[in-house]
Amino acid sequence: MTFSGIIVAAGSGSRAGGDKQWRTLGGKPVLRWSAEALLNAGADELIVVVAPNALDRVADVLSDLARWRAVAGGDARADSVRAGLAALTCAPDQPVLIHDAARPLLDRAVIDRLLSALETADGALPVLPVADSLRRGESQVMTDVVERDGLWRAQTPQAFRRRVIEAAYSAWTDADAPADEAVVVQRKGGKVALVQGDPRLMKLTYPEDFAMAEALLPHQTRIGSGYDVHRWGPGGSVWLCGIEVPHDQTLIGHSDADAGLHALTDAILGAIAAGDIGDHFPPTDPKWRGASSDQFLIHAAELVSARGGRIVNVDVTLICEHPKVKPHRQAMRDRIAALLGLPLDAVSVKATTTEGLGFTGRGEGLAAQAVATVELPAL
Repeated sequence: MTFSGIIVAAGSGSRAGGDKQWRTLGGKPVLRWSAEALLNAGADELIVVVAPNALDRVADVLSDLARWRAVAGGDARADSVRAGLAALTCAPDQPVLIHDAARPLLDRAVIDRLLSALETADGALPVLPVADSLRRGESQVMTDVVERDGLWRAQTPQAFRRRVIEAAYSAWTDADAPADEAVVVQRKGGKVALVQGDPRLMKLTYPEDFAMAEALLPHQTRIGSGYDVHRWGPGGSVWLCGIEVPHDQTLIGHSDADAGLHALTDAILGAIAAGDIGDHFPPTDPKWRGASSDQFLIHAAELVSARGGRIVNVDVTLICEHPKVKPHRQAMRDRIAALLGLPLDAVSVKATTTEGLGFTGRGEGLAAQAVATVELPAL
C-alpha cells in the first residue's frame, strides 16, 4: 500500500538541550533516521516540516534523498501538522503517516501494522502497554495510585487517510492545541485503532535519551589489523607508541617514524575499511615530513566517531631486539589511551624479539603490528 509521510521537526527541542532533530545519532542526524525509514518503507512523498530558519539546514541533511519536500512549520505542533497536510499532493484516500522527528528508530513492521489497521479504522496509533505502576503526587509526596489497566503509551507515526485527518482538523475548534492527531480524529467521532508499537521507538526528550538510543541501535563488531616497519639510522632517541624513548639510534621515516602508532592507525582504518595511512597522509607530501604520528591516530579515531562508532580496544606489539620496551610500556599505554579516549584496560602494548632472526633480529629495523576492535552501527 502506498502512503505519504509527514515528519514534524519544527520544535526547538529545548528539554534535550536544543536542536535535537539535527544532533547526530549513530553517525547521522536524528531527522535523517525518520526520513530514511519512511522513504525506504515506500512513502511516495514526504513532507518535512521545520522551523522557517531551518529550510537550508534540512536541505543539507537530506540532499541525497528523493521524494521529499520541506515546508515551514508553526509555533505549535498542530500548526506544523496543518502546514504538512497543506503541502501534500496525494489523493484524498491516500494514507498519511504523521511522525515526530524525535522518534528516530522507526521500524518497517510498525508502518505495516499501521497501514493494515486503516483498512477497518479511521486512524491508527502505535502504543505500548504501561508496565510500571503509576502514582499521583504533589510536592514530591504521593497522593494516590493510578490504575494502569486500559492505559497505553502513545507513539508515532500515526496513520490516517488524508481526507479524514484534514476534515478532523477543520472541525477542531478548541482554543487549546490537541495533544496529537489521534485526539483530533477521535474528537470528530472517528475510530482510532491501537496497534502494537515498538519499545525502540522512544522519543528523544532529555539529554540522557541519546545515550539510550545509541545503545538500542543494532551494532556490528569490526576487527582491523595493521603492520609497519622502519629501519634504524643514526640518532639519539626513537618515538614508539607516542613516547620518546632514549636510544643510540632512531627510526628513519617521512614522519616521526613511530611504527607503533602507524600500525595502530592502519588497524583502525582497516576496521572501517577506510584504506591505509598512506591514503590519508601520503609520504610524498612534504606537509607530513617529521610530523607527529599522534595526529594520524587521532584522524583515524575521528573517522570512526563520524560513522557513529567507537573503538572498543587496541593491542600493539613491538618487534625488536632493542631498545627495551618494558620500562616505557606503561607510559605508552597511557599515551594511546589519552589519544583515543579509551580506558587504560582497553589498551595493550607489549614487545617481543625474534630471537636474533630476520631483519629485526639483526638489528636492521623495528616492526610493529596492531589489532583494533571497533563497534559500528549496523546501518
